Amino acid sequence: MADAGRIELRLRIRLGDAIAMGPGKADLLDAIDGTGSIAAAARRLGMSYRRAWLLVEEMNSCFSVPLVEAKPGAGAQLSDSARAVLAAYRASDAAGQAAANKAAGPMIAALRSGGSDDQ
Repeated sequence: MADAGRIELRLRIRLGDAIAMGPGKADLLDAIDGTGSIAAAARRLGMSYRRAWLLVEEMNSCFSVPLVEAKPGAGAQLSDSARAVLAAYRASDAAGQAAANKAAGPMIAALRSGGSDDQ
């Protein structure tokens, strides 16, 4: 079946040069919430523990309250602030996608059928 065209947005919230929140960090928060562990979340997402830890540190440094609370030997959990930030990020991402789909509808309709083979 030919690809009819689609819009792909990747919402990123920046603080200076840092990405405070983006799709990968949101997925990491979900994985930490589901596993109770940064290491297990990293494995679930196919990334190294070090990479996951660096992403957590960056998120925690960007927000006024830490999003992930890690306790050596006792795992990790999301703070109440993390849950609010994650919900706001997911809602913003969905709203942006819906607005882009609506605004770009005529452009998508004007695309050639068959996808990138016609370059």
